[in-house]
Amino acid sequence: MTASSGGIGATVARTLVGEGCAVLVHGRDPGRTSAVARELRDAGGTVEAVLGDLSDDEAAEEVSEQALAWGVDVLVNNAGPFVENDWETAEPKAWLEAVNGNVLSAVRMIRALVPPMRERGWGRIINVGSRAATTPLPNMVEYSAAKAAVVNMTTSLARHLAGSGITANTVSPGVVVTDGMRRMFEEGAAERGWPQEWSELEPRVVAEYAPNPAGRLGTGEDIAAAVAFLASPLAGYINGIDLRVDGGIAAVP
Repeated sequence: MTASSGGIGATVARTLVGEGCAVLVHGRDPGRTSAVARELRDAGGTVEAVLGDLSDDEAAEEVSEQALAWGVDVLVNNAGPFVENDWETAEPKAWLEAVNGNVLSAVRMIRALVPPMRERGWGRIINVGSRAATTPLPNMVEYSAAKAAVVNMTTSLARHLAGSGITANTVSPGVVVTDGMRRMFEEGAAERGWPQEWSELEPRVVAEYAPNPAGRLGTGEDIAAAVAFLASPLAGYINGIDLRVDGGIAAVP
């Protein structure tokens, strides 16, 4: 489970442990990664931690080697850094970093961990995308394009793995409440003329930033439930899809 030392990734890891999965928690920060692993072990889970920057070839190789030694049947690629850029501020370097962090980080893990799944004849690859893949965000242009590439490559991978017993799917979150997301909106509330208290700010975010038929923001548990289902034997006939968990926001004009 890449990028599982906090936010959505940590919630997915907790859910998978609750479903009886042994989980390899990944992160770049030793303290945060160890804390999540310790929490899950204390809850009765079989858990280990691995550190490394998946945007770097050598570091990613070290992570994959530890994952291979651990034994991986389900690969959840959650690593996906983003910054706010529009077409005026997104320099070519930012585009390269977005593709490296969101696309190639997953590619590195897939290339390393798929061969043993093929040998066993069973596996699950779940790449975390974004609603930005289908409704590009004007303030995250390179991130939106990179997430669209994640969806595209996942469908390609599913076809490549035909007959192998391995499925490949994307889960694309909408606007999900995490600590980082709350800070982003709280810090920008004054500039927008919005209230700064989260209890008052959240309804404003729903109404003006993320209007959706569900009428609320997403939670980590919403995303974790989708990942857990796709990781299970129940989802064996689901392959190559982009499962949007976004309250229907992509369908809102």
